[in-house]
Amino acid sequence: MAYSQEVYTKATETLERRRERANLEAQARIDELSEKLPELDRIQRKLAQIGLNISKVFLYSTDKQADIEQLMQESLALQQQKKDLLIKNGYSDNALDVQYSCPVCKDTGFIGNRRCKCHNELLKEIERNSLAKIAPIKDCTFDSFDVNYYPQQIMENGISPKDKATRIKESCKKYAAGFTTASPNILFMGSTGLGKTHLSLAIANVVINRGFSVVYGTAQNILSDLQNENFGRDDNIRYYERAVLNCDLLIIDDLGTEFKNAYTVACLYNIINTRLSAKLPTIISTNYAAEELEEKYDQRITSRITGEYNKLILVGNDIRYIK
Repeated sequence: MAYSQEVYTKATETLERRRERANLEAQARIDELSEKLPELDRIQRKLAQIGLNISKVFLYSTDKQADIEQLMQESLALQQQKKDLLIKNGYSDNALDVQYSCPVCKDTGFIGNRRCKCHNELLKEIERNSLAKIAPIKDCTFDSFDVNYYPQQIMENGISPKDKATRIKESCKKYAAGFTTASPNILFMGSTGLGKTHLSLAIANVVINRGFSVVYGTAQNILSDLQNENFGRDDNIRYYERAVLNCDLLIIDDLGTEFKNAYTVACLYNIINTRLSAKLPTIISTNYAAEELEEKYDQRITSRITGEYNKLILVGNDIRYIK
């Protein structure tokens, strides 16, 4: 799962804040109950002293094992006294323990060298929230993709736009449910307002929930940011080359609407070619027909897109206009 460094950093910072909050809350409870229950404060002080005495044993004792065993017995007895005192006064026996958000990893995010489930869920949440800032991912699900907006009249190929959209929707659902970093590439084609972005984001929703990293953006925004990065203009950049090239799934929306120059063409070729070479899946959507793409881009790009991508062509009327 190739999350960006930014996602990992945010997750680490969140886990650190959780641990800090849990420890502060525990100390606040200790201070409050120690003030209410003087006997509890006495026990806490004795336990702290035992901790110091154990350190001294390692430095000065001639019979470390016996001395440590005795101190441990004293500690266990005091721990039991503390539990009894708390219960007697109406508190749970672990009222003074640190209450971590995740008791399994104690908010470290790791169990040994393995990421805890809470850490994985946090990474997914950060990835989803990051995408939600630039795209309506919450609204674009397979359930909300309504094929009833597509005409039912049979076309020349013997299938209606509605049936075609239904088949494409089911194909995308299977793609998302079985997604791996070896999944095929997809090229969504069709006029504006036919649901290409909706289906792309519906796939992203499922793929993120399954723990994969997703980078989504319009061709204009991605290529513009990469150009700025390349020339050292790094203010307000969202898309970095490393993330675009290495994420588990890249979604390029509205191909053909970007400002075209020598750099953007070379950059687009590099993205497509690098991800094909690395066998990492990419989803591209465009309002252009195949022959229009061939007019707009050179053969190095169009041959890779038309030859290496599964084409899903939506037909019908602009759904946004209908709504």
